[in-house]
Amino acid sequence: MASTLLRATVFFFLNILLVADFAYSQSFIGINYGQVADNLPPPSATAKLLQSTSIEKVRLYGADPAIIKALANTGIGIVIGAANGDIPALASDPNFAQNWVNANVAPFYPASKIILITVGNEVITSNDQNLMNQLLPAIQNLQNALNSISLGSNIKVSTVHSMAVLRQSEPPSSAVFHPNYMSVLKGLLEFNSATGSPFTINPYPYFAYQSDPRPETLAFCLFQPNAGRLDTNTNIKYMNMFDAQVDAIRSALNSMGFKNVEIVVAETGWPYKGDGGEVGPGLENAKAFNGNLIAHLRSMVGTPLMPGKSVDTYLFALYDEDLKPGPGSERAFGLFKPDLTMTYDVGLSKSGQSTPASPKTPATTPSSPANPSTKAPAGPKPKAGGGSWCVPMGGVSDAQLQANLDYACGRGLDCSAIQPGGACFEPNTIASHAAYAMNLFFQAAGRDPWTCDFSHTATLSSNNPSYNGCNYPGGST
Repeated sequence: MASTLLRATVFFFLNILLVADFAYSQSFIGINYGQVADNLPPPSATAKLLQSTSIEKVRLYGADPAIIKALANTGIGIVIGAANGDIPALASDPNFAQNWVNANVAPFYPASKIILITVGNEVITSNDQNLMNQLLPAIQNLQNALNSISLGSNIKVSTVHSMAVLRQSEPPSSAVFHPNYMSVLKGLLEFNSATGSPFTINPYPYFAYQSDPRPETLAFCLFQPNAGRLDTNTNIKYMNMFDAQVDAIRSALNSMGFKNVEIVVAETGWPYKGDGGEVGPGLENAKAFNGNLIAHLRSMVGTPLMPGKSVDTYLFALYDEDLKPGPGSERAFGLFKPDLTMTYDVGLSKSGQSTPASPKTPATTPSSPANPSTKAPAGPKPKAGGGSWCVPMGGVSDAQLQANLDYACGRGLDCSAIQPGGACFEPNTIASHAAYAMNLFFQAAGRDPWTCDFSHTATLSSNNPSYNGCNYPGGST
């Protein structure tokens, strides 16, 4: 009994350390903190909220001194912004740029960890030729101002682009920038390359689904099981829209000779509600997209063209912005409410890291396909053996199985066997993939019985569930 208790205690603390590692080392997860609202909590409360999460970077659209001060000594990276309206003065007057840095950076750094200044938002695709021409001089003047106070190597300067800078994005390998923007982009990219600043982009699978509202497109956008999309130039099968969009930008950058320029996702998100006529908004879709995106980033699998490293990604958004114009969805992107509670849980809370990520639930639209079967994987009868395997209980919902799958594969385990082309991809059902992933987690965690729980939806079995060429890890107990 004592040895069992000791073993349990040791494993408990090892599991806590594992959870803490995921909670404290996710520098690739950021969030947008917009302020077009009249009901936001004070910056000090927001700073405490952020410290209770695994969010390590915050993007501001301006340079609110109260927020920058509130984030001092938190270790949270801060992106501040110069507005589109500031670009003409920044471009034409180096003194204006110096005064901007002296007012918005110098008083706060390094206690407030400012890491990036974005000059303007989606300027190039605004088609304001005057602003487009002034963008690079504005950026250069800000860089020179930072250099003058010896912060040029610590704080980067860039601008934020929409996906519309691309002339085409499908398939990802064929993506190129629009010829109308090439001359401006070339100068900006030369600056990015010379200073090590990122090419920041706003990919929104949500908008991609709105332009192509088929059930299979929704699954592709929400990281749900789908047939994938083959890039015939590279023979890469893309399994989600986010990777396809980011790799399209990578291909366009590479085609211009800027393979060294890093990509940062400045915005991406999904609204949890909208007006009656809007396609795509909804609580389940928002939970699926954000929860599965976070699990995807945590897996560190990267994208097909940038494997093994997660792209820095700023979720949109921290709070709803109730004063924003436009359709209802524009005011419904917030992951947190003004009272600091979660709008819905996607596993960002440090105290909730041991909870499976939000399920990839099917869309609640009339055109959605039926849930995949939750029956046991097709194949020969499981082999008998003396080992121990963790398998789902009967009658577990697809939503819970998908949550278990996300949780297991989001811990950095090698789930390639259930990816397209893997030995366990077929049958392509949530039940089959979840069974493999849950057992993989159980084996990796030391095969202790309490790691085969998954919110009381799993059980231990002495029957080897391996089938055909799909081998489930297992061993003697």
